[in-house]
Amino acid sequence: MRRSEPDLTGTEDFATVEQRLRRENEALRRELEEFRRVPHTPAAASSHAWHPSRLTIVALCIAVVIVLVIAFFAGYLPLHSRTVTIADEANVREHAIPRFGVITVRRSSSDSGLQLPGNIQAIVEAPILARADGYLKQRMVDIGDRVRSGQTLAIIEAPELDEQVRQAQAALDQARAAVGQAEANLREGRAELELARVTAKRFASLVGDGSVSAQENDQYQAQYNSKIAAINALEQAVVVQKSALGAAEANLARLQNIKQYRVVTAPFDGVITQRNLDSGALVNHGTTLLFRMAQAGELRIYLNVPQSHADSVHKGDGARVTVSNLPGKQFTGAVARIADALDPTTRTLLVEIHVPNPENLLMPGMYAQVELSTSRENPPMIVPSTALIVSSSGTRAAIVGANRRVHLQTVVPGRDYGDRIEIMSGLHVGDIVIASPSDVIHEGEEIDPYPVASDKIAR
Repeated sequence: MRRSEPDLTGTEDFATVEQRLRRENEALRRELEEFRRVPHTPAAASSHAWHPSRLTIVALCIAVVIVLVIAFFAGYLPLHSRTVTIADEANVREHAIPRFGVITVRRSSSDSGLQLPGNIQAIVEAPILARADGYLKQRMVDIGDRVRSGQTLAIIEAPELDEQVRQAQAALDQARAAVGQAEANLREGRAELELARVTAKRFASLVGDGSVSAQENDQYQAQYNSKIAAINALEQAVVVQKSALGAAEANLARLQNIKQYRVVTAPFDGVITQRNLDSGALVNHGTTLLFRMAQAGELRIYLNVPQSHADSVHKGDGARVTVSNLPGKQFTGAVARIADALDPTTRTLLVEIHVPNPENLLMPGMYAQVELSTSRENPPMIVPSTALIVSSSGTRAAIVGANRRVHLQTVVPGRDYGDRIEIMSGLHVGDIVIASPSDVIHEGEEIDPYPVASDKIAR
């Protein structure tokens, strides 16, 4: 079987040659399969054996080489082109002046909000103790009850106190009787004194003319002086009895007051925050805690203001209070008291905030966030947080000079607002700084600055 030889003169293109070679390969494969299926003798096998011609082998080799060349150029040329493009871009980027957005430094507003944590406390809070010994007869209120001033909270039964009152009343009556008896004795003594005085005077006038003896006169004069001394003693006895009467009256009044304490009343308007005993419990005066009350109509919050802001807080400044369990709810208060000294341990200023609580939404013991509306006489510079470069060399800002050269200036940061930060020193009003410098920027580098919006640093 004769096969057409491939035309290698160049008149046929590569695709045509490839298709023709594929057809010849298919034909050879079919002949080989037929040869295997048909039984044959050695002579027949030798007559049907086929050997490819040299030209066919050369054509196959050329086809393989052409396919490899096409595959090489199809992969290499795009890769080479991409590599050249990247190198060109890197070269341009390396020699181009970098562009950075810049802002103008200015001061923050004199009105500043200082946010600090605090604990809510009642302005008035008092323990209610028993003032009489006895047993708790009846309890009128419980935890959480709101009471008015003078309202009865509990009743104490004290039978021993009743006996003490009756005993004191009897002692008072006895003292009054003793005073009466002493005054009667005094009146009797004064009458006897008057008689002794008249007698002594009469005998003194008679002894001159010899009507009576001098001894009798001396006797009556001595009786008169004795009566004077007795009167003085009786007067002192009256004073003593009156003092005893006063003591008895005071003792009775004390017991009667204690008897009134058997009825425990509220000292002010408030809420019962603690209850310790139930009916029937034994109570002792001055030691047994019955209740604890707090006045919740107005609350106070103590804040520890840092030293850097101590001079910006003044009495009467407004305050906004928020608590985590009341989201979206805000309470308004004011600075009521300021300690005029810093705590030497924490270097903070103690400030007391008063917050009205007419709806009783706030409770003593709550944790709150308080924002003070303060006014500063010399507000610091403020820049975006991204304008600072923090490294082992410290905190710096990239200032752009008139020649568009970068100067890395060391700064001292102040309060951090998250997206903005105050600068206490290192910058001046009007300085041009890079809004977002990269970590690779270096001293003296020339840049192409362009302004960016600075409303983020307004306050």
